[in-house]
Amino acid sequence: MKKSTVDPDCGVFHKGKHKVVFAYAANVACDRNNYILAFHTNPGNVHDSVAFPKIYEKVKRYKGVKNIVMDSGYKTPAIAREILKDKRIPILPYKRPMTKNGYFKKHEYAYDEYYDCFVCPENQVLNYTTTNREGYREYKSKGEICKSCPSLSECTASKDHVKVVTRHIWENYIEQCEDIRHTPKYRDLYKLRSQTIERVFADAKEKHNMRYTQYRGIQKIEMELNLLFASMNLKKLATWIHKSERRNQMA
Repeated sequence: MKKSTVDPDCGVFHKGKHKVVFAYAANVACDRNNYILAFHTNPGNVHDSVAFPKIYEKVKRYKGVKNIVMDSGYKTPAIAREILKDKRIPILPYKRPMTKNGYFKKHEYAYDEYYDCFVCPENQVLNYTTTNREGYREYKSKGEICKSCPSLSECTASKDHVKVVTRHIWENYIEQCEDIRHTPKYRDLYKLRSQTIERVFADAKEKHNMRYTQYRGIQKIEMELNLLFASMNLKKLATWIHKSERRNQMA
């Protein structure tokens, strides 16, 4: 594991396909008017889904928060379950399957809820075998049947010809999110991300130098971001007050 000797608090961040840098990451939440509600700072090698609980705890302090709009980095069964159990609506985007090219996608294996099994594209049954430590239920095919399957090369490359399909124990919460995603009301809400949180990041990076920091240590980074986001909120508030006064004068 790579670690900076100058700033041990930061982490290795992969920017695009080629650029690798030591960095920090900021998880930020805002309302539909672009006012920043909360943020959480963590090393650049911490995944968004891991940092989510801490920023979610801050967001929950605001009364009246009913819809939580997030990008695909937060689309995990644990996050979907937590929000739905709090009687809020998680609005998450489509996430492309991670299957290798040339192989069947996971959605091509039909899950039978009644019998708790999967059925492959060649109508063979994959039965439940065990639940691993990550919380995924494993369903396996029968190698003696699969070895003579005409679609074997599109299904698995395992030496024993056994196909394994996994399903998280909280997968039903992700399925609820998929139903929400296709609802016109929530689909329109997700489109507002480009005007809200994406605009916040764009302004912070282009106008307030958020792309880089001159400080070392996560505490100093948090102090810097506190001032940055507070100034952005105050600027927006001042602009809103000024426009309101002008409208009143014209009226």
